[in-house]
Amino acid sequence: MTNEKIKEKINELVEQLNRYAHEYYVLDSPTALDQDYDKLYQQLIKLEEEYPELRLSHSPTMRVGDAPLSEFVKVEHKVPMFSLGNAFLESDLLDFDRRVKERATEVEYICELKIDGLAISLTYENGYFVQGATRGDGRIGEDITANLKTINSIPLKINEIGSIEVRGEAYMPKESFEKLNENRLKNEEQLFANPRNAAAGSLRQLDSKIADSRHLDVFMFGYGEWEANKSHASHSERLNYLSELGFKTNPEWQKFSQIEEVLNYVNYWTENRHELPYEIDGIVIKVNSIALQTELGHTARNPRWAIAYKFPAVEAKTTLTDVELSVGRTGVVTPTAVLDPVLIDGSIVGRATLHNADQIKLLDVRIGDKVILKKAGDIIPKVVRVIKEERTGNEVAYEMPKTCPACDSELVHLEGEVALRCLNPDCPAQLKEGLIHFVSREAMDIRGLGERVVEQLYDESLISSIADIYKLDKSRLLTLERMGEKSVNNLLEAIESSKTNSLEKLIFGLGIRHIGAKAASILAANFKTIDHLLGASYEEIVSIDEIGEIMAASVIKYLNEPHVKELIAHLKELGINMTYKGPALETLEDDSLLFASKRIVLTGKLTHYTRREAKEIIERLGGEVTSSVSKNTDIVVAGEDSGSKYDQAVKLEVEIWDEESFIKATEGE
Repeated sequence: MTNEKIKEKINELVEQLNRYAHEYYVLDSPTALDQDYDKLYQQLIKLEEEYPELRLSHSPTMRVGDAPLSEFVKVEHKVPMFSLGNAFLESDLLDFDRRVKERATEVEYICELKIDGLAISLTYENGYFVQGATRGDGRIGEDITANLKTINSIPLKINEIGSIEVRGEAYMPKESFEKLNENRLKNEEQLFANPRNAAAGSLRQLDSKIADSRHLDVFMFGYGEWEANKSHASHSERLNYLSELGFKTNPEWQKFSQIEEVLNYVNYWTENRHELPYEIDGIVIKVNSIALQTELGHTARNPRWAIAYKFPAVEAKTTLTDVELSVGRTGVVTPTAVLDPVLIDGSIVGRATLHNADQIKLLDVRIGDKVILKKAGDIIPKVVRVIKEERTGNEVAYEMPKTCPACDSELVHLEGEVALRCLNPDCPAQLKEGLIHFVSREAMDIRGLGERVVEQLYDESLISSIADIYKLDKSRLLTLERMGEKSVNNLLEAIESSKTNSLEKLIFGLGIRHIGAKAASILAANFKTIDHLLGASYEEIVSIDEIGEIMAASVIKYLNEPHVKELIAHLKELGINMTYKGPALETLEDDSLLFASKRIVLTGKLTHYTRREAKEIIERLGGEVTSSVSKNTDIVVAGEDSGSKYDQAVKLEVEIWDEESFIKATEGE
């Protein structure tokens, strides 16, 4: 093959691969299979290795540099990269609108999502990407060209003559951030506090291979210097032209002619921002007319024609005053930070989860530390960072105990687990939590036996096992505080009624590890009676669809414990039903009953499902997903960073499930 033919082939491969990359990373509509792309990419690498002199500057193989840089070179922005003035209240936006309308009676606004990332500028010369830089102080930034080339949504070549500088935001998608921190946790490295810090840290790596491994992305939204400036009359025309050139722009921007429409847009994204696959920290509002932008001009620091509305903070700083431990029904010991109360995202927080001993060690948590909290939609937020630079020397290092705080038994690390666990089956904390689980709605559903009452009965030595619930004496109950004749009668009736529950309620209530409500229903529907389940082999259980190896092993281990066999025999004697009364197996597999006739609201960010997947699950199980919380709502499923819908559910006393509860109910633990 002649050099000319080789050159043509390389050109063809580069154009084809860049087109495929644009379709995949920018348009989100790939036309090539991964294996086809990889095959062409390997062909290109081979040709470029054989003919390095024919390698093109916009080849996809040029995205990752060969050698790390020794330092970043300073870059002067020919057109300053101004920061925006901030608005925190609706009244700030109304003031902005008033100031703009002092110059023009009719105004169009463009609203864009404010991406929580790192401001960047990209310079192209005669169509080729030649330089990428950070914003820096607005006038002087740093050359991060090699790192920006690793971002596949940034085109290396565009159809534009002369010099053009394009501006936007580089960010780390939530999925990339979670995977990055998971890997850092495994390697005992300091975790990134948020995707913005992770993106900034990635783009300031001297080795572009590190930046490449972080899977960053961009949205472009404007211009700096542009020699052949097209006569665009509006910002919206500029956004459209950027898309035509092949740049990735955010599709959620909208144009409005009234400030009230802007406020509605702001309120919508304040509530729904957690559904996005990336973080945003506000809304940018810009005057659409370029002529009016020019007339309004700039202050020394900010343009007068744009403003950034900032969402209420979902992070807060406070002091960690103590660490408390709780023991769950399976023996897992969970540390909780006790904090100086602080207002975060509209609520006062005094406690936050620390997850486990490894997390405490990784964060280097000490009593007295100043810490950063992040609210993740839960009642108890999480500690994400310790502010070590504010330590005084009086902080006290915290060590997880060697023994259970409830029963003083030795705590152990089971193979493959992060958590510390108490293995004492008579641990009072586990027994209490097991009782609370047994009487819960998804299990035996004994109304009147809430958490407070169970704790009261346990502390008064009236119950210490499941069987004791069915031996409660009316006269003894009447001697307890807050136990009147009517409430005792109702409680005893509820206990008696629970005896007739179908078998799956009992199986779930027993609290077998890894067996949630759905798995319990599948086991009950397949084996029909508790005796058949007790006599089943591992092979018989694992052969059932949707019952995996871990679940089957857990069932076998649990049911073969001598005290469990004794408990089941005792429950039989007490008249508890041991037979499946549910729908036929084919009906069960249709999942049509769990949420039958229930109205369910989804709010916040779900980590295991997309919003669409959760909606499909609910509808498949007979439920209806609605958009607002009312007194007719049956359940609110609250993910991370839940907003006003969560608060409304609390106000109306609507039942609230976290994502773990949703998973347990629909799939099993």
